[in-house]
Amino acid sequence: MNPSEEFLEQGISQQNLRKASCMTVATLAYQSLGVVYGDLSTSPLYVYKTTFSGKLSLHENDEEIYGVFSFIFWTFTLIALFKYTLIVMSADDNGEGFICYLGGTFALYSLLCRHARLSILPNQQATDEKLSAYATHGSVETWQSSALKSFFEKHPRFRTGLFILVLLGTCMAIGDGVLTPTISVLSAVSGVRLKITALHENYVVLISCVIIVGLFSLQHHGTNRVAFMFAPIVTAWLLCISSIGIYNIFRWNPHIFHALSPVYMLKFLKRTGIEGWISLGGVVLSITGVETMFADLGHFSSLSIRVAFSFLVYPCLVLAYMGEAAFLSKHHKDIQRSFYKAIPEAVFWPVFIVATFAAVVGSQAVISATFSIISQCCALNCFPFVKIIHTSSKIYGQIYIPEVNWILMCLCLAVTIGLRDTNMMGHAYGLAVTTVMFVTTCLMALVMIIVWKQRIAIAVAFLVIFGSMELLYISASVYKIPEGGWIPLALSFIFMAIMYIWNYGTTKKHEFDVENKVSMNRIVCLGPSLGMVRVPGIGLIYTNLVSGVPAVFGHFVTNLPAFHQVLVFVCVKSIQVPYISEKDRLMISRVGPKEYCMFRCIVRYGYKDLQQENYDFENRLVSGIVQFVEAEEDTTLKTTFISSCGREVGNMDIEKFDAQNQDHSFTNSKSSDILETKIWKGHGGGAPLKDESLHILRAKESGVAFILGHSYAKAKKSSSIVKKFAINVVYSFLSKNCREPDVVLNVPHTSLLEVGMIYHV
Repeated sequence: MNPSEEFLEQGISQQNLRKASCMTVATLAYQSLGVVYGDLSTSPLYVYKTTFSGKLSLHENDEEIYGVFSFIFWTFTLIALFKYTLIVMSADDNGEGFICYLGGTFALYSLLCRHARLSILPNQQATDEKLSAYATHGSVETWQSSALKSFFEKHPRFRTGLFILVLLGTCMAIGDGVLTPTISVLSAVSGVRLKITALHENYVVLISCVIIVGLFSLQHHGTNRVAFMFAPIVTAWLLCISSIGIYNIFRWNPHIFHALSPVYMLKFLKRTGIEGWISLGGVVLSITGVETMFADLGHFSSLSIRVAFSFLVYPCLVLAYMGEAAFLSKHHKDIQRSFYKAIPEAVFWPVFIVATFAAVVGSQAVISATFSIISQCCALNCFPFVKIIHTSSKIYGQIYIPEVNWILMCLCLAVTIGLRDTNMMGHAYGLAVTTVMFVTTCLMALVMIIVWKQRIAIAVAFLVIFGSMELLYISASVYKIPEGGWIPLALSFIFMAIMYIWNYGTTKKHEFDVENKVSMNRIVCLGPSLGMVRVPGIGLIYTNLVSGVPAVFGHFVTNLPAFHQVLVFVCVKSIQVPYISEKDRLMISRVGPKEYCMFRCIVRYGYKDLQQENYDFENRLVSGIVQFVEAEEDTTLKTTFISSCGREVGNMDIEKFDAQNQDHSFTNSKSSDILETKIWKGHGGGAPLKDESLHILRAKESGVAFILGHSYAKAKKSSSIVKKFAINVVYSFLSKNCREPDVVLNVPHTSLLEVGMIYHV
């Protein structure tokens, strides 16, 4: 091929690649509409109605309507378009971004923890920072970032305060999981009363409750079966409301575009005074759900989400709000039912049906997000263990949590039946949304300094500009606490108490483990038999420690002086990164001298990783230990070895060993015989296994036993009354009613031994 032909071929390939890339972005942008924008797109159902509730309804004239629309437009533009789409999305956590509402706060917090060592998780090691997902390398350290890191390191109380701030945002986000289905469904269904005037309010509430019960009852099936319908529904909804908006603009008030001027905001506040300021709690509902733009950057690229928002969602919603304002400028008396009144008679019922489906889609997105929130909180030791079910074998991350599902349903029904008024629901919703946004702004300012290494002036400018806007909306929402705003506060207080006490109790138990672990000197002095009878088999001792011998082991052998030929201390720990690749999952090392036949296996998970029930952990562990033993060289040994297929952290060069074994996967082995055969064939081109490797495989044939410490925490007698109540009452209650460790770790009950211990913390 001559150079010109080669150049031409390369040009065609690049052109095809660009076409494929554009098509991929367009496809992902379309699919993101159903998953990401359901909540945000249904806001027009209740924004004007909630804003003009209360005393502001006495000011229903063109100036006020223009002012409210101007506030909606600039709030939507500055916060949704500029803050989130252009700035905050850039702080995604290794492409995982913001896992729904909480995900925003925890994704930012995980970035800060990795860069400033603010970790709330115990057992963090230097080897964790070598993970490819850790990604702390970047621009050169600045004196501002160094000073801020040093400040947090020297002042533990500020680290605790930051953690509480993150919990506040998280708990307010969980509150959104209760409020979104109630206000969305009730607002959509209430439109039927315009056509069926004799329908009593109780029937509207009853229909809404039936839809909510049906929505939560179908959660265990997962969303994958109906998710293909989400994008068409949201797309149809956005096109409907934008078309109706254009119709209302040309029919009722073509000059409504003048309200885009920010001057009308000043006129609005000047004319309405305190009533106008209070009404801003309704205006902020126009951006409810904006953080779900980052719902799943692991499945949708940031570019596709930006394209969908900038070219479809943003213009459609602006046209919808503008059209409704044009209608209201000529129909002041219809302000409490303006959305459905603004719909032309000929298309009312089709739009009503689409609105109801859109409300369900928006609610589904938030419910799924809440499941993701709870799952991540469990991984970060901030929530009691709950049952997590994978609803899809093809799509990773789709989960269902039964306990949380039914609790959410009961809370949604209680709010729907108890309030019956979307205005009061809107007041509660506004406080929750603005609090989450303000927490995100504060964390984002820290990320700018610590992670991005920007100057303090830039971070302060960001905090002042957006933080002042959000504080304005928070102040307006706080005024509405007696009228529904107390609901997210009460829910947040309950969830914060649960999460903080659980994290505190778990941390104290870990500190007890560290203080009472058995020293290696004592183990070595006992000799290879460890002063007891070594019976055939492998004993897996689960512990929270990444180093040393746990106290539960000493407690066990004191009462039963016999143990297995092969001992493996297994530590399952979370790392503040979204995912851990399978090749980095297991980290194996030797404990004590070689003749003791003791090993340690650290199983590492990211905060978005889900432990799989069919993980085949036993075979993976044994194959990893055998690889470790075979690769071990007495003269150049460094005993840390990471394995799922065998990748070392150390000085040993085992590339040849890996190459010889790459065609012989250990993960699919279903028995020790198959496992032994594959290892034998894969090692050294047929060279025999070492005696210790054969010893380990024979031990596995004899059986594997799982030893778990069943610990009970009790506060010391010298503790304060508050600590005794937190540990002895609340933490004890949560421990007894959450999932047991053996269930969380998928330990077979036939091979389980539990060792009871009391921890005085």
